[in-house]
Amino acid sequence: MEHAEEPLSARPALETEGLRFLHVTVGSLLASYGWYILFSCILLYIVIQKLTVRLRALRQRQLDQAEAVLEPDAVVKRQEALAAARLRMQEDLNAQVEKHKEKLRQLEEEKRRQKIEMWDSMQEGRSYRRSTGRPQEEDGPGPSTSSVTPKGKSDKKPLRGGGYNPLTGEGGGTCSWRPGRRGPSSGG
Repeated sequence: MEHAEEPLSARPALETEGLRFLHVTVGSLLASYGWYILFSCILLYIVIQKLTVRLRALRQRQLDQAEAVLEPDAVVKRQEALAAARLRMQEDLNAQVEKHKEKLRQLEEEKRRQKIEMWDSMQEGRSYRRSTGRPQEEDGPGPSTSSVTPKGKSDKKPLRGGGYNPLTGEGGGTCSWRPGRRGPSSGG
């Protein structure tokens, strides 16, 4: 029995020595390269996460393609829905184009009518200016426009006070512009 105890006592000494060697080796390795190992592990974790997301997306695409191949009815329905949507959008666009063309026709007709009215009024000797904003008076044929007295200034309120002059720099508020110095710059 004594022989059986001897290898048992020798064994723990070898295990302890192995553990000490492992502890010293791993400890010195971590002390020297610990931060590099930590950052490498973090980087490896991030790369693995990105790759798993991409692999999942790739698998999902493959499954979708497999389903599309297996279900031609769904593909046909999807294509028909797309075609119907495109047709509706094209019809809406055509309707908008027609409305725009109609507006353009109306504007052209209005311009043509105004030109005809202007020509007629010039032939009758009346004023042909309509840009004043007041309707033209239809008195009667004949050059009776010379008897009308011209109107003076309208009774509109001026935008600024009478003493405002933008060249003086007064009355404009807190902002004032001053011209720069003449001549060459005084740098370097």
